[in-house]
Amino acid sequence: MAPLSKIVVAFLAVIPATLAAAQATITTRQPGPAFTRLDKNDAMVIVADLQEGLYQVVRDFDTITYRNNMLAHAAIASLFSIPIVLTTSAETGPNGQLPKEMLSMYPSAPLIRRNGEVDAWDNSDFRAAVRAQNKSQIILGGITTDVCTEFLALSLRAEGYTVFANTQASGTFDEKLAADANRRMEGAGVVLQGTFAVVMDLMRDWRNTPGSKEVLPWLDTYLPAYGFVARGHEKAVLNGTLVPGEQGL
Repeated sequence: MAPLSKIVVAFLAVIPATLAAAQATITTRQPGPAFTRLDKNDAMVIVADLQEGLYQVVRDFDTITYRNNMLAHAAIASLFSIPIVLTTSAETGPNGQLPKEMLSMYPSAPLIRRNGEVDAWDNSDFRAAVRAQNKSQIILGGITTDVCTEFLALSLRAEGYTVFANTQASGTFDEKLAADANRRMEGAGVVLQGTFAVVMDLMRDWRNTPGSKEVLPWLDTYLPAYGFVARGHEKAVLNGTLVPGEQGL
């Protein structure tokens, strides 16, 4: 058996190397998942079957909220001056037309009226309209989430597009179906985001154009919860006075 002193010396000799290896493990960070950012110069909006008849089957949002969500989704394209392609399914039947508010926003935008295809990507005119925009990022909303949005999102992913599914702009029969569809889309690499996140990522910086000057009035119309934050600040600056006890809080 080796003398105790030799064992101690050998043990002490390996401590620096062990500590160095542990330190390297602690300080070396592996890259995480890539942060896929929206780029207003490479993005477009698709409105897929946000029709007045289909609107009535949506049960995972209240009717007033969802109406506003649909219009906000369409209005993103106007705010950032990015392309939009509209499509409907059997609009002369019970599905109905797109809301007149959307049609008036984009009287000259491509509107592909499908008469049979469930997945919009199966329609050659629709494929041509999307490809003609020459964009790689697509912001998508549709009714229903589990059919019109999901099928199209998966088809677009298979074609190599980066898809941002606007979870506030798509609606379906119940919350479970929405969750199932979102889970399948996310598994295929679809980015799930709400309207506010989409707008913020496209804007990037309040000092940009569009920036606060353009975006705050837009939010006041389509996201009044945030719009009223700006309204409150405006009133405080222009008309506000401190009451006793507020100063210094």
